[in-house]
Amino acid sequence: MDNYLKALFSCIRFKKPSHQTRTPASQTRIRSTNNPQHNPITTYNSYYFDQYSRISMAELTAATKNFFPDLILRDITEDILANSRLSFVYKGQLSNGLVVAVKKLNSYDFQGVREFRAEMETLGKIRHRNILPIVGYCDSDNDRLLVFKFMERGSLARWLYGAPSDETPLSWERRIKIIRGVANGLLYLHGLENPITHRNISASNILLDYDFEAQITHFGLAKRIESSYSTDLVGTMGYWPPEYRNFSCGKVTLMGDVYSFGVLMLEIATGWSPKEGVVDRAKEMMVQNSKKQMIDSKITRKVLIEANVVKYFKIAFLCIAESPRERPTMTQIVNLLD
Repeated sequence: MDNYLKALFSCIRFKKPSHQTRTPASQTRIRSTNNPQHNPITTYNSYYFDQYSRISMAELTAATKNFFPDLILRDITEDILANSRLSFVYKGQLSNGLVVAVKKLNSYDFQGVREFRAEMETLGKIRHRNILPIVGYCDSDNDRLLVFKFMERGSLARWLYGAPSDETPLSWERRIKIIRGVANGLLYLHGLENPITHRNISASNILLDYDFEAQITHFGLAKRIESSYSTDLVGTMGYWPPEYRNFSCGKVTLMGDVYSFGVLMLEIATGWSPKEGVVDRAKEMMVQNSKKQMIDSKITRKVLIEANVVKYFKIAFLCIAESPRERPTMTQIVNLLD
């Protein structure tokens, strides 16, 4: 960030605490099985997963009408395919009437197996209102499937770029609600006793329930900080932090998520895609002091309070600071957004 922007935002700079608030592991695990060695997925270190959450392939086949193509959730699946992951997400209904999203991973591809393992190890242990609930799984022969609660409103990306013209665009208030939800979900992950970095925060990986409450999903790239080194360039183009893009840092840190979150803040406010340079465009307009002109044209201008808009963009630009050391923690971000 250039000197002008640094000076502009110095008024809300703050000192980072030495430690992020941690959530004890005892508060993050769901009931473990009484006899882990009988659980078929203990090789994935997921014995915390409730044994009754295992769903048979027969039931999932019936739930999705034999994985009928018309039941593919296009807005979610297209993003998965765009990131070279040969997986599909289907809408289905279990025998108990619960409507679900069934993620069928490519079991013959190492990335599919790794994604299954990562999501099981992460989602089998945590619960938060802004993290998409996992309903169950299937691990049978070569089949690897994850079953999630169905989100009625689809992905955030759909609302920003692909919503039908007869649907009311997202209001400023709803966008703020969504970004606060994502912030709270990341704060929870980063505050665990063994912090988790998502590594793939994007509009396509944020789903919305009926009340437009944000749900973070797609944990296939998530990592615990204790195993913090990676040589992979992962995530979604446009959301990568500079230290990942330049291969200058092989260490996975929580600050990578903070940068991606800042990009998401800009994206949801402007309606500009990260793949089309939302960060550079926003920086140019901030220098020109054209904050209101940055707001998505679909948002009603008369409801905007300029001071709130200015504060919003200041927070976003703190998150996308070039140096990870200059970025705020999620604790600080949540406090600023309140």
